[in-house]
Amino acid sequence: MSLEVKAIIITGGTSGIGEGCTRHLAELGAKVVTASIQQDAGEALEHGLRDAGHDVTFVYADMTDETDVAALVEQTVEMHGRIDGACSNAGAWVEGTVEDFDDAQWDLVMGVNVRGNFLFAKHLVPVFREQGEGTLLITTSTAAYVGFPAHALYCASKSALVALIRCLTKDHAGYMRCVGICPGTIDTPMLAASAEGFDQPIDELYAEVAEKIPVKRLGRPEDVAKAAAFLLSEDAGFIAGSSVFLEGGTLALPPW
Repeated sequence: MSLEVKAIIITGGTSGIGEGCTRHLAELGAKVVTASIQQDAGEALEHGLRDAGHDVTFVYADMTDETDVAALVEQTVEMHGRIDGACSNAGAWVEGTVEDFDDAQWDLVMGVNVRGNFLFAKHLVPVFREQGEGTLLITTSTAAYVGFPAHALYCASKSALVALIRCLTKDHAGYMRCVGICPGTIDTPMLAASAEGFDQPIDELYAEVAEKIPVKRLGRPEDVAKAAAFLLSEDAGFIAGSSVFLEGGTLALPPW
């Protein structure tokens, strides 16, 4: 399972799961282009990993802006001559039922989670077609399959990605492999944001959640990064059109 010298783009690459993927894939020897809207964090991440001897470049990119998306793909090809794989990880979350959302929340979540992936795929496909190969890994969520309370918009956006993965697999067969990864409860800034508003301290809340997960702990960004590395590698070449779960056994639990 080698990603050495492979050119890989990671979106949402400066925080949480994306940062974990940036670090892990760089340590495996990939030539990583990591993108996000977090300019300061991105530059710090790039400098730190470059100082450690890794080939990492930060590019500012708002994945809802087609100009930014096109430039990200073009710059990567200019730097490395090709794109071997892409980890589409940029995401947004808001809490609420269908009665709670407004236009701004819809535009944020659907813009980043759904439109962002459409735009990224749109500009990757011609590159992969010309090369004759390439892998797109899309971060979905167990929320695509489970109706989490007060997560209506987020769940809908992640479920849309499961369908998109299947369509990309069919429409671009022969030169692009598309696969999803479905994390469960992962210790990230997004998880911390979802825990705001509870009466108990976050460490106590996390401990209670961890006890309910069959493996008895929260997931870590590096857990997802290790699975992502496999799915992007040639060893996963027969995995396409499906979404791989990474949720510590949560989906094996009964609903009571």
